[in-house]
Amino acid sequence: MKRVLKGSNILRSASIIAVLLFTTVLRSKGQQSKPAESGYAPVNGIKVYYEVYGAGKPIVLLHGAFMTIADNWGQLIPELSKTRKVIAIEMQGHGHTQFSERKLSHAAMASDVEGVMDHLKIDSADVVGYSMGGSIAYKFAIQSPKRLKKLVIISSTYKSNGWLPEVTAAFKSWKPEFFTNTPMKAAYDAVAPDKTKWTKFIEQMIAFAAEPFDFGDDNIAKITAPVLIIAGDNDGLDKVELAKTYKLLGGGVIADMGPMPKSHLAIVPAQGHVSLMMQTSTILGYLNGFLK
Repeated sequence: MKRVLKGSNILRSASIIAVLLFTTVLRSKGQQSKPAESGYAPVNGIKVYYEVYGAGKPIVLLHGAFMTIADNWGQLIPELSKTRKVIAIEMQGHGHTQFSERKLSHAAMASDVEGVMDHLKIDSADVVGYSMGGSIAYKFAIQSPKRLKKLVIISSTYKSNGWLPEVTAAFKSWKPEFFTNTPMKAAYDAVAPDKTKWTKFIEQMIAFAAEPFDFGDDNIAKITAPVLIIAGDNDGLDKVELAKTYKLLGGGVIADMGPMPKSHLAIVPAQGHVSLMMQTSTILGYLNGFLK
């Protein structure tokens, strides 16, 4: 029993350290450009913060849990904005976007994304989501198919059992006190509209992360937009389930005997969930090739 408890504590600590490491490393590198436009879109009873960079065909970026635009996309935005109009969004309670008592759900946040697009008068766009943002992007593809051109999912899934059991167990082990006196708390205090909502925000996010979800295989199979899935070979995703997902999207065929699928799968070697997002040039190469 002691060995089991010790393993659980190690896993719990590792999951928190990974998130904190990601936030610290990317924030330390800093964002190299300033938005051409930023503001708040009034959608679904809250005000959602967004930033716009560059010009060209629109691409929407959706960050991971507990993160901000700068944390998640600081290294990619300067490159993407050279040829694209980049719209980066901070989800409910994250970064500059106010905390809300509204139940945190993938459906609500996917609807928020559509609301920001409405506010900016963007009919349709490519959408890129990492981790939690990837799950929201899947939901957006299901709820708002006419607003989507191409979809990029980075280290994410549309159902809880798309993660390895150890990952879902780690989500359930999180406690508010784990996040006290961390770089994440400092980042929150730096930009949050109301710093007193920190504890409520963390409690809301912990409950959200621990709640099982499944958007349905049938709904994924109905996605008509081309999809690029990028994953690390050891990023916590169940690769058996990932292969099934790719099959639902039309992949996993013998391209030498027929047409190449419109959806693509990239497994990046020697990468975890955290380190994958740090591979800026690799991810940029995949994005440029797929979205051209």
